[in-house]
Amino acid sequence: MGITVDAFTARRAYTIADRYRKSGVRVVLGGVHPTLIPTEAASHADAIVKGDVEPVWRKVLDDARKESLQPTYEAPFGLPQANCFPNRKVFSGKKYLPVSLVQFGRGCRFNCTFCSVSQFFNSSHKCRRFEDVIYEIERDRLKIIIFTDDNLVANRAELKVFLKELIPLKVKWASQTTLDMVDDQQLLKLMADSGCIGNLIGFDSININSLQWINKMPNIRQFNNYREPINILRDHGFLTWASFMLGHDFDNLETIEKTVEFSIINKFTAAFFHILMLYPGTEVYNQFEREKRLLFDGKWWLHPDYHYNDAAFIPKLMSPEQLSLATIKANKDFFSLSSVWERLLDPKTHLRSLIKLMIYTRLNLILRATSI
Repeated sequence: MGITVDAFTARRAYTIADRYRKSGVRVVLGGVHPTLIPTEAASHADAIVKGDVEPVWRKVLDDARKESLQPTYEAPFGLPQANCFPNRKVFSGKKYLPVSLVQFGRGCRFNCTFCSVSQFFNSSHKCRRFEDVIYEIERDRLKIIIFTDDNLVANRAELKVFLKELIPLKVKWASQTTLDMVDDQQLLKLMADSGCIGNLIGFDSININSLQWINKMPNIRQFNNYREPINILRDHGFLTWASFMLGHDFDNLETIEKTVEFSIINKFTAAFFHILMLYPGTEVYNQFEREKRLLFDGKWWLHPDYHYNDAAFIPKLMSPEQLSLATIKANKDFFSLSSVWERLLDPKTHLRSLIKLMIYTRLNLILRATSI
């Protein structure tokens, strides 16, 4: 059995792995979490894979057949998903949303100090062959796509070639991008022409000190209360799903309230407020460990009392309990009925077309129900 593990699924993944191993089933663990803290993962597996699995998976299977699994397999970061295509027939007849997940590239060239992706890929990025991505979309007749890249615009040159090929397919798509893309008008036009509906963007903070602390370079370069980049995105009709992290060393209760106000004023399609996550192996985690500010015995991902959006550390300017409650309140306030109505009234985005109005309405109703 092979299990992909990240920090949020680690405790459950280890429980499943241990149960299968007791039944005599060999277990291989891989993904970001086992790569960053292999010793922990290895205690719950017959083998672990560090790095991307595709280059070594055939050898893992061959070794398993020969009953000669190695304790660790290390894969170089090369061409992503080379000659590998998903079998979407397994979704047939099941009640999944009519959205298909496709990958164009892996990794990110930035080195944000909180990010496990930066650590996993060593601040590098590689694209799939664009011909393979186009083939996958055409083969499976995909029409509504989410590109699962951590940063779709990390390699603009290759992305532009891909988007030109994507235009004739007349798809609608969204992805995760960074604010530095607003510097490239040709790229933005190609995104719009190829069917881009919107993007998830990590704003992370409205405080320049916090951005510098986490080394969020694409935001630092665009920082002037974000007015210009937000207006550029709106001019192209892109919906923006904004993501923020709360609990930076420069955050207090007032800055959290201002972050919510900022998100409503700028009429984001959605905004997500998360407590700063301390992923093992990252610079921020190591800093908090040195400063003895970690809670849940330093391993929140294994602690039975940890729940998502609990503060797993001691903030500088508030208590952990205050941070947790403020984060819950931020999400409730953003998805309040008054906020949903105020943000709806934007002719450049949500009222630009019927499909964008439908996306806005359905998404906000769903997120409002989960935030109350």
